[in-house]
Amino acid sequence: MPIWADVGIRLSAALALIFLVVLLHWSDREGLVDHHDGVISFLDVVYFTMISVTTTGFGDIAPVSDRSRLIEAAVVTPIRFAVIFIFVGTAYNFIIKRSWEKWRMARIQKQLSGHIVVLGFGISGSEAVRELIDRGTEPSCIVVIDPLERRLSEAEALGCNIMAGDATRDDTLMAVQIGQAKSVLVSAGRDDTSILIVLTVRHLAPDVPISVVVRATDNELLAHQAGANNVINPVHFTGLLLAGSAEGTHVADYLTDLASVSGKVQLVERPVAAQEVGRSIKQLASGGLGLRIYRDGQPFSYSDIEASELRAGDVVVEVIPTPENGDL
Repeated sequence: MPIWADVGIRLSAALALIFLVVLLHWSDREGLVDHHDGVISFLDVVYFTMISVTTTGFGDIAPVSDRSRLIEAAVVTPIRFAVIFIFVGTAYNFIIKRSWEKWRMARIQKQLSGHIVVLGFGISGSEAVRELIDRGTEPSCIVVIDPLERRLSEAEALGCNIMAGDATRDDTLMAVQIGQAKSVLVSAGRDDTSILIVLTVRHLAPDVPISVVVRATDNELLAHQAGANNVINPVHFTGLLLAGSAEGTHVADYLTDLASVSGKVQLVERPVAAQEVGRSIKQLASGGLGLRIYRDGQPFSYSDIEASELRAGDVVVEVIPTPENGDL
């Protein structure tokens, strides 16, 4: 909600309560006494209402009848507390809380480096964050940006840093040090919004790896052209799982196992270790099963001749057992 709208609602509620008290006092003006001139005018009622609600109480106008005193005790006093709470809450929200959040955000910004920025905490984004945490990423190294407070509350419960904002805006991304991020995960729920976010991120951080979720096959090329390093189409991946299940009952189950750290084995991408240079992909020091290498951006399978001799700078994709499952 815009600040002016929030303030307007609070002030309107306070004025409505004060106006209600004015009407009550005016309708029961016979139960009030004015020690100054003995006449209760409408201006006197407004004056008495304001000093009553603000607990000033000069005593020049006072309730004298039993009915007036009952109204003051049973109706006006609760309204008085409500008005005070409205103004105190407004002061807290717009002065104390915002100052605290600004100081807290500035402190977090100083510590942000090598972090993972998740833009969108819907179904895909939340699952990605939980998987990252399961894989050993510290929640404090994850920053989640989403416009919905409900989603941010869920991310904060996981221990992540959160920020409510529009990820298509430069100032929002600059606030989370996007240029110093380790990687950026984009899942805005709409392909057009996700691609616009990718364009904005790439403009601000030319070298940061970006992964984005798109649901239409036609938009995969656009996402790559926008600057995404990895484009993930959940519909396409679901089709692969379905096709794999048609070939056997265990293919889809194994693919799911590979994708999650909670399974018996997991896929790992890492640079070639120094002691592995010159070896075959089948002789990895980790003991994992090498599947593919990437050399100068080109992929080579374990069966290709290029994979028979690893070089410095190669990136290996291997299958390793999860720590609790021991050897393959």
